[in-house]
Amino acid sequence: MDGSRGGLPPVPPWTPGGHVGAYLVGAALIAAGISIAANWKARWSATLVGIFNLLCVVFLHTIHFSDIVHSGVGRTRAFEPLAISGAALVLAGIIGSGTLAARTAAPRQDQTVLLGRQILLGRLIFAVSMIIFGIQHFMYLAFIATLIPAWIPGHLFWVYLTGTGFIAAGVSIMVGKYARLGSTLLGVMFLLWVLLLHGARVAAALHNGDEWSSLWVALCLSGSAFVIAQSFPKKT
Repeated sequence: MDGSRGGLPPVPPWTPGGHVGAYLVGAALIAAGISIAANWKARWSATLVGIFNLLCVVFLHTIHFSDIVHSGVGRTRAFEPLAISGAALVLAGIIGSGTLAARTAAPRQDQTVLLGRQILLGRLIFAVSMIIFGIQHFMYLAFIATLIPAWIPGHLFWVYLTGTGFIAAGVSIMVGKYARLGSTLLGVMFLLWVLLLHGARVAAALHNGDEWSSLWVALCLSGSAFVIAQSFPKKT
């Protein structure tokens, strides 16, 4: 599957390199995923994933900045990797904080501050992305309603509900109020999308690369929301 053709995050479809670039990016992401899952150099892998996604948005997606401003597709393509970038930076900060605490009873103050700022930056990036996604639900209400399976009643209701949920979760993360609960519910919402919406669409079109991409992005954002939730204390 050519990731650049369908706009698979973090690579926009106009990125040069074609199949070669897609394979290289894919191999790097697989290696990073294995590293994080195995907890081997996980902090560095998460940091690289975060920086890579962020750089793709800054240097590749903004080439077509007008699409981000005026096109829902272009905006989604840019803010999906941006949200993943924020969550990856938060994950790296969480791992780094745990590593410091394990190595010494008195971590250096500058290291602790740096990791704290990294987590705050990642939360902010993720929160802004969620708010944008929520706003888009209201901007493209009729279209998003068509994506909901026919057997689920009240399509418009669910679009309003999920749009509001996006915005509420984003705001809660930004201000730190009910942030752990809001992020957890957001992760559950994405996971339900994977099971109820994307799974059915993939099953109906097994050779459609865009449907597979949408499923994996939703699953990644679900995990990202759970990572954000874990970055907050149990009582926020």
